[in-house]
Amino acid sequence: MSSLPSESVSRLLAQWHAGDDEALRAVLPLVYDELRRLAHHYMRQERPDHTLQSTALVHEAYLRLEKQGAAQFKNRDHFVAVCAQLMRHILVEYARSHRAAKRDGGYTLTLDDAVGFKSRSLNLVALDDALEELAKLDPQQSRIVELRFFGGLSIDETSGVLGLSPATVKRHWTTARIWLYHQMSQAEV
Repeated sequence: MSSLPSESVSRLLAQWHAGDDEALRAVLPLVYDELRRLAHHYMRQERPDHTLQSTALVHEAYLRLEKQGAAQFKNRDHFVAVCAQLMRHILVEYARSHRAAKRDGGYTLTLDDAVGFKSRSLNLVALDDALEELAKLDPQQSRIVELRFFGGLSIDETSGVLGLSPATVKRHWTTARIWLYHQMSQAEV
């Protein structure tokens, strides 16, 4: 990822925040491949008969972002992280509606080593519920999990988005993973 597109994205996001609706439309082509990769990663973990595809997930996130109106983003990483969070919410909504139609719904998400669950298969609804609980206890730790896992950001990128030192992000990341592991273990019982 070169600095020119990142600077272009930041400039366009500032223009969008200032009221230029066309600026958001100009941002999408600059980050589209990155968003598609994230969406594809999420969709690989979905049940085989899922009706939503990677492209549709990106487009749904974009439409929700557009509907919410101009927001202030610090940079490209922050924008991508927010889009990833929107994708997470979309998938959770789909899982909840599918689960309502069919108990359990067979919907799982595999968390990789980045979150510390060692490729365990977890229910996305249960994970979302645990993240909501974590947000009540420590909003910063919850945000770090969202940025790291759902946004795919590194410790340094998360540090930049949140304005925290990398050491603080790493410490909160470790604590949040332990807390989530405990919550998810309790949910299985």
